[in-house]
Amino acid sequence: MTVDIRKIGVTLDEIHHDGGPPRTPPLRVVTAYAVVRNPFAGRYVEDIQYWMADLKPLGLDLADRMIAALGDPEQVEAYGKGAIVGSDGELEHGALWHEPGGWSMRERLGDTKAIVFSAKTIGPIGTRLMIPLGHINAAYVRSHFSAAEIGAYDAPRADEILFGLAMATGGRVNARAGGLGVDAIKGQDGLR
Repeated sequence: MTVDIRKIGVTLDEIHHDGGPPRTPPLRVVTAYAVVRNPFAGRYVEDIQYWMADLKPLGLDLADRMIAALGDPEQVEAYGKGAIVGSDGELEHGALWHEPGGWSMRERLGDTKAIVFSAKTIGPIGTRLMIPLGHINAAYVRSHFSAAEIGAYDAPRADEILFGLAMATGGRVNARAGGLGVDAIKGQDGLR
C-alpha cells in the first residue's frame, strides 16, 4: 500500500518573549504535517499495522523538512507528534503514526532517549490539534512540557488523516515552574 499525499505544510515560529524578559536566541518551534488519504476510511479493517511501514518514509521526510527549517538538528531539545483523523476514520488509524512519526524524528536527531509525546483526535475540516512537547532525552524535564499547534484550513476531509510532527529548540520561554532542570539530565533511561 502506498501513501497518497494531498498536501504538506511546514510552519516555523520564533518566540522572543512571553511577557517577561526576552529570550536570546528566541525559542524556535517548527511543525510539519502531511494530509493523506485514509485507506481504511468508512470500513472496519482488522489488520492495519502493515501501513506503519508505508508511513515511515513520510515521517522521515517531515523530520527532514523540520530540521531544514531549523538549520541544525543539534538545536532540537523537544519533540512531539500527533494525528487528526477525518470523520470516516477511527482514532486507531491515527495511532498508526506512533512508530513512523516518533522513530523518524529519533532517527534523524540521533541518540535521543525520551519517548515522543503524542496526541490524536477525530475531527472535521479545520480541526486543530495541540501536539504535546517533551524533552528529547529526559521525559521529566518540566520546562519542556509544552505544546505546538497543527492543522489545516482544508483538512482533514472525511477520508483523510493529517499526520503531524513538532520540534522545538528549547523549553517554554521564561520557564520557572521548577522540576528537573536541563543541567541535571542524566539521559540514561529517557526519564531523568
